[in-house]
Amino acid sequence: MIVRLLVANRAEIASRVFRTCRRLGIETVAIHSDADAALPYVAEADLAVRLPGSTPGETYLRADLVIEAARRAGADAVHPGYGFLSENADFARAVLDAGLTWVGPAPDSIDRMGAKIEAKRIMQAAGVPVLEAPAEPTDADLPLLVKASAGGGGRGMRVVRALADLPAELERARAEAASAFGDDTVFVEPYVERGRHVEVQVLGTPAGVVVLGERDCSLQRRHQKVVEESPAPALPEATRAALHEAGRAVAAAIDYRGAGTVEFLYDPVRDTFFFLEMNTRLQVEHPVTEEVRGVDLVELQLAVAEGRPVDPAVGSTVTGHAIEVRLYAEDPAADYQPQSGVLTTFDIPAEPGIRVDAGFASGSTVSTHYDAMLAKVVAHAPTREQAARALAGVLSRARIHGVVTNRDLLVDVLRSPEFLAGEVTTAFLAERTPVAPAADADADAGAPVAAALALAARAGARRTVQRGVPIAWRNVTSQPQRTVFAEAEVAWWGGRDGYRVDGFEAVAVRPDAVTLEADGVRTTYAVAVHGAVVEVDSARGHVRLTRVPRFTDPADTVASGSLLAPMPGTVVKVAVGAGQQVEAGQPVLVLEAMKMQHTVSAPHAGTVTEISVSPGSQVASGEVLAVVEPAVVEEA
Repeated sequence: MIVRLLVANRAEIASRVFRTCRRLGIETVAIHSDADAALPYVAEADLAVRLPGSTPGETYLRADLVIEAARRAGADAVHPGYGFLSENADFARAVLDAGLTWVGPAPDSIDRMGAKIEAKRIMQAAGVPVLEAPAEPTDADLPLLVKASAGGGGRGMRVVRALADLPAELERARAEAASAFGDDTVFVEPYVERGRHVEVQVLGTPAGVVVLGERDCSLQRRHQKVVEESPAPALPEATRAALHEAGRAVAAAIDYRGAGTVEFLYDPVRDTFFFLEMNTRLQVEHPVTEEVRGVDLVELQLAVAEGRPVDPAVGSTVTGHAIEVRLYAEDPAADYQPQSGVLTTFDIPAEPGIRVDAGFASGSTVSTHYDAMLAKVVAHAPTREQAARALAGVLSRARIHGVVTNRDLLVDVLRSPEFLAGEVTTAFLAERTPVAPAADADADAGAPVAAALALAARAGARRTVQRGVPIAWRNVTSQPQRTVFAEAEVAWWGGRDGYRVDGFEAVAVRPDAVTLEADGVRTTYAVAVHGAVVEVDSARGHVRLTRVPRFTDPADTVASGSLLAPMPGTVVKVAVGAGQQVEAGQPVLVLEAMKMQHTVSAPHAGTVTEISVSPGSQVASGEVLAVVEPAVVEEA
């Protein structure tokens, strides 16, 4: 029996495992890097052990440090979570060699499925259809997909549409794979443009393989899942049954033990599917299976690890429909660039049928070292339409400040006619115009008005003389007060009778909330101020405003043609030198942040006059990386 369990992971998945352990009476141990020391999961554990450093390579990918942490904390078992070392057979062996219980499959099973090239050979022998990788690809084989053999989650995955691009994309994929998984092995396979990603949840026990249904995970960006659901919509029942049996065959072929997921690529046009890979661990999207099947997959993992019997009929009843979205700190309108910084407000309403598995809380810092996922939000309802509606509603009412997120994109997807009709493919997001991360101040003119009046109320509340009286009140006003934001300018009057703004009636004004009426419709705006940033939330959406200072420091300006860091990160490559001529769109350097690589390109043709960084440099968001002076075009 497991007494004290260490989770060899961080944030959301650590909190998730701890929750089941508390219910079962198992003591918990957290490990944390320096960057994660203040995250909620550390305080939730009974014991916590620091891993010095911040990068994955210094901390969560160090098997020796993790096992030493287990020894120091007196743990007798290790749960790997997902990512990092969760599919590393050598780590599993080291855990077992240390006399600890490994909550996962046998190391041999991890070996056989972890190397995706070998896994495909095993599946071919078992009669499971696979995608054949061309030995010598030609133009006829395009597009191709480069994939990391040792991992997933979109890291080390690159789509190649021209053979000339293949060498460079192989290099980038290897670099991402090495950073995320410590293994730079990659392979190439055909890329199906509009397939569906359907996966089967299995649980291997000594009595046989239990199949716990399937999930559709087709909505992806950067080859990372964004929306997942169970059961899979618009799937012929015969195909559903065939997928379940194929998943069972895959697990049986390697005598699998514990929870695992078999991933397939489904072609809805031909009604055929192909084996992609097996994840020998718990999946990020496992909550949708738990909700519709009435099971706790972590509890089942622990039962198998302890050698306790599992009822073969567990989870055999399907109830309703569940949809999960991954809430990321990223900007969809800027090619899904990861974001970092302090999450000043993180409040997702607790409502019936809604489950939130979060790794962060208000005040948490989102670092650049790890995946950008903040939380998973799950809705379970009698029908798919009801689940989508409930999930969109709770997301729209959430208050999330401090970092840009994909919240508005998720709401747009859940309410789209195509999604509600079950028309989901891996190309769904690529073929849609990305939704801006916040409502436009022009679209909701009341938001900047509410922000300006709330700021005035804050100033009035802080004064020791005439506290609460509108600022700059006088008997005869010659002109309105003006509050200037980068996004809008608001003119307002303050007097004995309160505030006045053209086009609006200020019904109630407080430092944290303003109610306005326009055209007979009242709207209440919640206002939060964080330095120069003012966050405004209402039923009309979320608006983020930035106050413009009255005076600017000339030192804060940057030269024309400056390339600024789009996010904090590490420079991994500088592709040009000072004095070099470049074309518009030509790569200048490559940044790595949150285990992904991002290319910074020349905004126009010209000459590189300055390179401010070198490989290995740590840069802050907005920092000048290089300067490209535009080419001078002489007129005849």
